[in-house]
Amino acid sequence: MKKIKKMKKRYIALIVVLVILAGGFLFQKPLAVLAFDLFLSDQVETKLAEESYQPLENNGTTTTTVKPAPVVYKSDPFSLMLLGTDQRGNEVARSDTMIYAVIRPEDYKILLISIPRDTYTEIIGHDDNKKDKITHAYAFGGQQMAKDTLEALLGHDIQYYATINFQGLKDAVDAIGGVPLPIKKDIVNKGADHEKFTIKANKSNYSGEEALNYTRYREDSDFNRTKRQQVFIDVVANKMLSISQIGNIPELLDIMGDNFKTDIQPSTIISLAKKFMGGKDMDISSFTVMGEGERINGVYYDIVDEEDLSEAKAMIDNWMNASTPVDQLIEPGKAENALEPAATATAQ
Repeated sequence: MKKIKKMKKRYIALIVVLVILAGGFLFQKPLAVLAFDLFLSDQVETKLAEESYQPLENNGTTTTTVKPAPVVYKSDPFSLMLLGTDQRGNEVARSDTMIYAVIRPEDYKILLISIPRDTYTEIIGHDDNKKDKITHAYAFGGQQMAKDTLEALLGHDIQYYATINFQGLKDAVDAIGGVPLPIKKDIVNKGADHEKFTIKANKSNYSGEEALNYTRYREDSDFNRTKRQQVFIDVVANKMLSISQIGNIPELLDIMGDNFKTDIQPSTIISLAKKFMGGKDMDISSFTVMGEGERINGVYYDIVDEEDLSEAKAMIDNWMNASTPVDQLIEPGKAENALEPAATATAQ
């Protein structure tokens, strides 16, 4: 009888262990969010407030002295300008990446509309709005001029901005252990006036330096580079929000520092992070406003395709409307998700 009781106790203990293990597996996302909330959220919020939170002022300059007020979790769709800059030391930077993003938190969906850096458009607030490459808007007037210019091009307001420079991007990728990239053929940057590098194809993981070069390579066309940037954002966002990366958050915060600036309040970032970490995977849709290459006074520009521009505006209208059901969101064409064959001409 004693032996039978011992056997029952062992079975009960085994069942308890299995239940705990199963619970840990089934509820690992909620548990991870709980751990983040208990041990890291205050640290993250403080760090963001001290080093990255930088609201825009009316005169176009920025300040870090404004204390962010608590904000209730954002559930409605909101717009965000994403800028990737080529800042090196104290030199004047340009925006190598410019994206109008629409985030729909409740649907776990994000729309990325990319504008190639050589797009020819009015630079709002500079030299009587003279036309130039859109990448120069940031060089002339920082985030504010870039924001005003992108709003004018797309005909829609931008609620927030976020800027990261290349050094921050490179170091962040290394901190999360690299990223997978869909490189099927070696990428070789060999232009006479370009930095030389080679990225080998078919690797399971790519370093920060390789990922940076992947996003910057444009010897096959500026449009293909824009699509590579969209692919990169997708893989990095999903990896950063995975539960395996929670332990890397302190290191990522140190990396960001001056490399990352935004006017999204830290409390809002924290609430969104918990939302995305604890829910289903994000679905990112990408679209590029294409153009036709043309030289004006000897300078290469991309002249905007008006049909693409109209489609981009329609998608923004559709996605920013909180009452639009998920199954009625306008999705970019499937062709946008694949890189084009190499172009015959190279933008300089």
